[in-house]
Amino acid sequence: MVSEYTVFPNAPITEALLDIRVEFPEEITLAKIDLFYDSVRTRFPEKQPRISFQAGIKVSSEGTSAALPTSGGIDGYLFQSPHEKKIVQARLDGFTFHKLKPYNKWEVFREEARELWNIYFQITNPVKITRIALRYINRIEIPLPMKDFKEYILTVPEIAPKLPQALNHFFMRLVIPNPEIQAIAIITQTMENPTENQRLPLIFDIDVFQNTTYIGNKAEMWNEFEKLHIFKNEIFFNSITEKTKEFFK
Repeated sequence: MVSEYTVFPNAPITEALLDIRVEFPEEITLAKIDLFYDSVRTRFPEKQPRISFQAGIKVSSEGTSAALPTSGGIDGYLFQSPHEKKIVQARLDGFTFHKLKPYNKWEVFREEARELWNIYFQITNPVKITRIALRYINRIEIPLPMKDFKEYILTVPEIAPKLPQALNHFFMRLVIPNPEIQAIAIITQTMENPTENQRLPLIFDIDVFQNTTYIGNKAEMWNEFEKLHIFKNEIFFNSITEKTKEFFK
């Protein structure tokens, strides 16, 4: 399956992520994660712990509730390559590869993620894969003044006609299923404060994923990543106007 969408020289992608969630036959230790770091430290020299947090609510017999103290601990590490603007997460529940701006193209991003995943898989030996995901965070700078968001993006918040039409801020979240590939997209849109050069930054965050099960490190999973990438492209390219595309050329 091949995507025919344009590769823009000035793509608005500020961060791309490829994420794989896993389960292990028994509790894995952080020592295994350190073995992964030994394999990638020349490329990702900076190491930071990743902290997990959990919080709960206790309900008394009288029906009153109180927040329990937050607890957490190290559940993995982030290994960074600041010069190349790349991050790889190796965790007790999975793996994530991040590429910050500038983003080259899907094939380059995918192949490096796959290489790093293979190292993670060989060292940690997960019993199964439970979820795969791609997330692309876009920042589109719209010139001001602007009459209508729909000049630039086609999915926008609508204000009731009898209300004042000015909008200082919005946050919109859509959850869209794709039954054909058994995937779900979570689309988040918001805006930041205008820049000094009178541009309105629109954040267009696309997170596509499959809850699935794979046993072993199979090529089939990467075929599904191709479908997720095409789904992501369909959302992006069908959500922006031709006027917006001109910004990225």
